[in-house]
Parts: sequence; C-alpha cells; structure tokens
Amino acid sequence: MKRKYSYIGLAVIILIFGVIVIPKIVERTADNEVLENDRLNNNPNVNQEELAFITLNGEKAKVPQFEFINQTGDSISNKDLRGKVYVVDFFFTTCPTICPKMTANLKDVEKNFRANPNFAIASFSINPENDSIKVLKEYADEYGIKNPNWHFLTGEREKIFELANKGFNLYVAENPEVAGNFQHSGYFALVDQEGYLRSRLDKYGNPIIAYNGLEKDDLKMLREDINKLL
Repeated sequence: MKRKYSYIGLAVIILIFGVIVIPKIVERTADNEVLENDRLNNNPNVNQEELAFITLNGEKAKVPQFEFINQTGDSISNKDLRGKVYVVDFFFTTCPTICPKMTANLKDVEKNFRANPNFAIASFSINPENDSIKVLKEYADEYGIKNPNWHFLTGEREKIFELANKGFNLYVAENPEVAGNFQHSGYFALVDQEGYLRSRLDKYGNPIIAYNGLEKDDLKMLREDINKLL
C-alpha cells in the first residue's frame, strides 16, 4: 500500500513540473531563438525597470531597412524615423477582433507624447491589398488621429510580413479560417533613436521583447519606457 502511495506522489510531482515548468521552456525557445542572457540572471533583485537592448545571435537587434507609403501618400523609411523614439504595431483596417482596441490603446499612449516631435508611431497594415492610402487616411480620421508623426503604412505584403515576423518578431500570417482572414499578435515594439529594439527586463533579467497592446500594465510600462528614452 505504501508503495502505491509513493507512485501516486511521484506522478503528482511530475504533473506539477509539466504544468508549471515545461510551458515556460517552450515559450522561451520558440522559433529556436534564445536571448544572450536567457536564464542566466534569475536574480530577485534585478531592476525590472531598467531598459535593455534586445540581443539576437549575440548582437543588439536593430530595425531592418524598410520603406512604405503612409496615409498621406508620403514615403516613410526607417531612415526617416532615425532620431525618434517610436512604437511599432501591425494591424489591418477591417480587423474584427483586436485591432480596434489596439489602435484605441495606442492613441491613449500617443496623447502623452503628441507634443514631442521626437516621438512617432509606425502602424503597418498586414492587408495592403485592401488598405490603400485612401483607406488608411479614412481609418486615421475615424480615430481622430492628427499627429503627423503617426504613420499608417502600406506596401508590398511579402515585405511587411517579413518585417513583422523577422524584423520585429511580431507574428503575422494569413489564415482564411479565422475572423478577418489574418492572424497577428497584439504586441507593440519599442525602438530607440538609433533604431535599436528596446524593452525593460523581466524578473529573470531578460528583456520582455514587446509590450502587450491589450494589457493595462504593459501599456503603463510602455509609457514609462518611452519617457525614459525621450
């Protein structure tokens, strides 16, 4: 009887390990990318408000070159945003799920910095076939966005998808089986004046990578971190 109970106890321990630990391991090793200081700084005294550089393959991650057209017909590139702190998101105007909330939350963030010419936002459409210059202008007007440094960008879909998935590590994909026919993350990326991706640290001393555009706490962190960079 005692042996039977010991087996049950062992099974419970294994189950708890699987529920708590394995998902964290899977999350940290997604896409076979591991941050330079991953799992090295399990320090309860780490300063989580410190802004870090995101590192991939041992180097500081920098925004790749891009050039797209905004809602006023102007060509906007990463070079045009050099010298500004800016936030990046990926959306589409006909999104029936999270995009309206993301845009509304980003507008709430933007109002804190709209008077600062060194702050900008780049919102890339993942459905450029529909989201023409005219459509993006109407979308900006619908949300009452007048900041000339908030660029709603359209262009070649393949390049936008590559920029999202590889440049910013913000997942986007076409999927006819989901509402709106597109899947994408609800996260915002933060870029400094030199074009480097930045974020604060988690409790283990690792960069959080991006900010959840649907979570109040993440939006508060984003405001604070924009202010630090500015």
